[in-house]
Amino acid sequence: MGRLLITGGTLLDQSGERRGDVAVDSGRIVEVGPALPPVADDIVLDARGCVVSPGFVDLHVHLREPGREEAETIETGSRAAALGGFTAVVAMPNTDPAHDSVSVVEFVRAQGRRAGLCEVLPAGCITLGRHGEQLAPFRELADAGVTLFTDDGNGVQDAALMRHALEYAGPLGVTLAQHCETVSLTGGAVMHEGACCSRLGVPGWPALAEVLMVFRDIELVRLTGVPMHFLHLSTARSIELVRAAKADGLAVTAEAAPHHFSLTDESLAGFDPVFKVNPPLREAADMAAIKAGLADGTIDAIATDHAPHAPHTKELPLDQAPPGMLGLETALGLSLVELDMPLADIVAALSWKPAAIAGVADRHGRPLVPGEPANITVFDPQVEWQVAPGALASKSRNTPYVGRVLRGRVRHTVYAGSPVVVDGVARR
Repeated sequence: MGRLLITGGTLLDQSGERRGDVAVDSGRIVEVGPALPPVADDIVLDARGCVVSPGFVDLHVHLREPGREEAETIETGSRAAALGGFTAVVAMPNTDPAHDSVSVVEFVRAQGRRAGLCEVLPAGCITLGRHGEQLAPFRELADAGVTLFTDDGNGVQDAALMRHALEYAGPLGVTLAQHCETVSLTGGAVMHEGACCSRLGVPGWPALAEVLMVFRDIELVRLTGVPMHFLHLSTARSIELVRAAKADGLAVTAEAAPHHFSLTDESLAGFDPVFKVNPPLREAADMAAIKAGLADGTIDAIATDHAPHAPHTKELPLDQAPPGMLGLETALGLSLVELDMPLADIVAALSWKPAAIAGVADRHGRPLVPGEPANITVFDPQVEWQVAPGALASKSRNTPYVGRVLRGRVRHTVYAGSPVVVDGVARR
């Protein structure tokens, strides 16, 4: 492929905002400057009216492969990611088989390379099979390139085991990410425990189930000195705890999903399983706390928790339907509509801050300067569009935003120097 030239855009990275063009060759940025002249055989991407930023990094996606390819494959999920502006995604390990062996991790990584739309970073399990009983082989997985470990979908219930996991992870330089749920408080629950739950007469999921584990693991970080990342926080009290932990100088980071800052538990008033998610949609005060946490940096990253499900499963009754919703293609638009934050801070939460947490800051979320890897997102922050499930790239259709008008959409995505999305269309 010849040289790539991105022209007419506003560059936005860690150094701030400026106008300029970006030339890419052999997978790297080779020149940045105003009105760069094209040369013969250049592929030119028009970025007029758009922001050119480091590629987005999603810390939390479910690609379902291996085991549940009827809902999503690594190829279809990668395509959705590229259309959402993501040049790297962390694939959660709750597959069948789970990511608790080098062979499964290498399979997931190879499928990502085969798709060639973004870098797929398989997360390793904290415990074998995600059963919470015996630690996974951390050293083998770390030697195979795994940088983040989680039992997502399950929280590690045994405090002693979680302490050992942190003590084991520390010398390896990997990060543990916790799904914060105390299961003794959530049995049979289908939605947040609150006024809406009481009105509907269905079992509730108390905020305390998340808060207790956040508190426990902050204290384990204080004890061990080993970093911890908190997945998809959803309650105001959890965010207060993380804010206080950071003030104490503890090495904790956190993420929030767009659905937790754009929807509340009242969305379930019609018993529609498309709004069922884990952790559940919370109350308006929790949603406001998440927005405030993102604005002040308590919450480091926006992560989609993209969770596709085959249509027949989401058509089951509310108590039987699986939790989860799509998120990759709507994350940017929801962030720009819902968050009262400077654009640079939103891009930081989508790009270089999650890249650092994922351990890929050497190649993703990099500044737009010569010599850096060319993983780049070009998006129009003003364009409005309406969410239509059939137009999304995912193999599944379980988006809660049908018909909703969003603002901001990706125009081009460049991964490893190659234009994988051009004018909003995936090239592979």
